[in-house]
This record gives sequence, structure tokens and C-alpha cells, in this order.
Amino acid sequence: MASDVDRLAAGKYVLVTTFRKNGTPVPTPVWVVRDGDEVVIWTAANTGKVKRIRNNGAVELAECDLRGRPHGAVVKGTARILDEAGSERTRRLIKSKFGLLGWVTILGSTIRRGKKGTIGIAITLAG
Repeated sequence: MASDVDRLAAGKYVLVTTFRKNGTPVPTPVWVVRDGDEVVIWTAANTGKVKRIRNNGAVELAECDLRGRPHGAVVKGTARILDEAGSERTRRLIKSKFGLLGWVTILGSTIRRGKKGTIGIAITLAG
């Protein structure tokens, strides 16, 4: 039987649910890759999910499609914002997993936002 990390990282997208200060859940579909015993995601540094994770690292993950429609069991985890080196590693993993589309997306984002305009987020799954 595959682990939750294997299952979540095998797909293209994962629905990451972060929580506002008042507890309201905010789900967002994002690309996902495996990095050791964790899954990592990549996002713009100024997004709401980054602000919410800095405030509260508790997240929930579920497999999903591009539109964020979940189709798997929800797994709880703890997210942490990666430093510059960790974010660069996340970019390399995204390019490796998603091929030409990943490479073009990372390049376009780097041109638009600069290297510090995006960050990686590592998620350790509970249990």
C-alpha cells in the first residue's frame, strides 16, 4: 500500500487548504512534487496562502484536478516556508516532474517576479 506522500506526490495537483485566523478554510489547487519524506509546492511569495501559513502552519491536503475538485482522502500536515536554497530546489523538482511546461512556467515567473518572487513550501504529513 502506498504512503500518503507517495499518493499525493504521484498526481499533478493537490488541494492545499490553509486556515485564516478565524479558522475559515481556504482551499487552493497547486502543483505538487515529492522531496524525500515531504511534499513540496511552489507559489508566488505574496499570496494569501503564504501569509496564512506564516500565521498557522496547519494544512490539509487532498488529491485534486486542475480546477481544485478533490478526488482523494484528506490528509493533515504542517507546512513551512522554505529558504532561498529550498525554494530553488523546489523549482528544480517542478521542472523535472513537469518537463517543458514546468520549465516554461518557472522561467516566465522568474522573468515576471524575479527569483525572490516565488517560494517553495514543504509539507510534512501527519501520522
